[in-house]
Amino acid sequence: MNKELFGVFGGIETFKRFRSDDEFDEILEGKTITAGIRDSGLGAPGWSATYSDENGICLIWGEAYVPGEESNAARWLLEQYSTEGEDALRNLNGSYLAVLDADSTDQAFVATDMVRSRSCFYTDGPSVRVFGTDASEVGRTLASPKLHRDGVLDFLHLGVTLGEKTWVEELFRLPLDSQLTSDSVTQLDRFVYKPRNFDYVQELADRLERAIDRRSKLPGTSGLLLSAGYDSRILLSQLPDIEQCYTVGYPEGQEVTGAKRLAEQYDVTHTSFPPDERYLRAHESKVRYSQGIKESLHIHHAGYTDQISVDTIHHGLLCDTFFRGHFTEQAGIDVLGKRICFDRLNSNPDPVEVLLERFGYIPEASLDLADRMSFDHDVETYVRETVGEAVDSIADRADQPQNELTGCGIANQPSIPFHNHLSDHFFTGFLATDAELVEWHLQTPPEYRTTETFLRAFKRIDENVLRHRPPDRPHDTELLNEAESFVRRKTPFLSSFDPPWPNRDVLFDQYEFDQRLLPELECTHPLPARHKLRINDIQRWLGIWSNRKEMLSPWLAPSNTPSL
Repeated sequence: MNKELFGVFGGIETFKRFRSDDEFDEILEGKTITAGIRDSGLGAPGWSATYSDENGICLIWGEAYVPGEESNAARWLLEQYSTEGEDALRNLNGSYLAVLDADSTDQAFVATDMVRSRSCFYTDGPSVRVFGTDASEVGRTLASPKLHRDGVLDFLHLGVTLGEKTWVEELFRLPLDSQLTSDSVTQLDRFVYKPRNFDYVQELADRLERAIDRRSKLPGTSGLLLSAGYDSRILLSQLPDIEQCYTVGYPEGQEVTGAKRLAEQYDVTHTSFPPDERYLRAHESKVRYSQGIKESLHIHHAGYTDQISVDTIHHGLLCDTFFRGHFTEQAGIDVLGKRICFDRLNSNPDPVEVLLERFGYIPEASLDLADRMSFDHDVETYVRETVGEAVDSIADRADQPQNELTGCGIANQPSIPFHNHLSDHFFTGFLATDAELVEWHLQTPPEYRTTETFLRAFKRIDENVLRHRPPDRPHDTELLNEAESFVRRKTPFLSSFDPPWPNRDVLFDQYEFDQRLLPELECTHPLPARHKLRINDIQRWLGIWSNRKEMLSPWLAPSNTPSL
């Protein structure tokens, strides 16, 4: 990968057992931790930073903002921690990992941001604790890596490996809002739901403006991944230096047409990327960003990277989750196989049931897949238990079931590889992870974390925000949008709304990916494209860093299928 943080709880000689000096732009050695960082943007405003003095060392990896005029977030954290302790981490804003080894700390540590938008992988396999941002590089330190059964099952059935697991035994990742020390993993208390009464609309508007302003200082020319929906258009509206907008979609499709209208409204150049084989092509340049925990299909822009000609990329990822209740469960009824939602929340949601649908669980496909696997398990029992455990792990941070399921969704967000890939190639603003906006999410009751609240706040920032409505949401209320969508699908001669994303199964067949990605695994060819892409992700990711053939396909050798 182009950018990386890698470290050990040990001295420089321990570090050199695993990595070479010339792999990193800078290596800092503290009393407990030695860590190296590679980042072409090191030292840029709002980005990765390092600092050391007689009091200790500090590294910040990713996007980071601090109060006041200080330009070096690492220096700020090193100094502030000496007087504020863990409260200093509350004031460190952005999408980052922080490494601190200083006289002011009881123990040196690596800390996540509030929502674990940047993963930290670690292992004690080589007899010393090793950590890093590239799971494959941390995995390479294991002498005899073995496939993690439950990590693989999570991913194949749900599209995301839950909690701290990866696809490899002894290779873990830090949980949500936590820190890693030489001998422990401890929970922090920044991400805790504490609803209160305040002006939800005005506060959201004010905080959005400040969060966008912080990200306006990222270096160089700026671009935006733009959809025709709500979330990315707020950045288009408020960032004055956006020069290019990019949309993946068919040139004549509703998504591209809507995005192009938005770009014209704000006088910005627009480029569309037609969904050809690059959209699904899952080789090393894409799969490695799945990090052994998530689906590469979310990195739909990866094949077009060389055509994105800007320094900084902005996006609206997770705005629907934090501001518009993506994981909250609405009350509703099922009509002819379609869920029609009401404008109120379910008073007693089942978090496990909701999350199974929100993640990527398709019962029929999973049963079909299980028949092709050597892992003996009851699919329905397994997925419900593993999701239940993930919900339980977040329960202490939530005050009610709606926040339990939302918190669990945030802790295990499947689409984070989207941001991983962008941040490895560009400076990247991640609006939804702004600490002020996350705080708004935690303090706003779920019944007010809605599209209506979001749009009311947005209109206070830009009254022209809905001059061009999203093509599949022509009305102000979700119920009316759902009703029109239903009528269009069921009425002859009325065209349905276009889906926002291309059809994966059609593209998979069109470009013959069965033969190109899985030529030796014919037993998998009848499966849906999404599940075949998951299988390919595991095969490719393990193959990137491990030459142990026994890791690659024993889980796809059931007794009724020829050995692979």
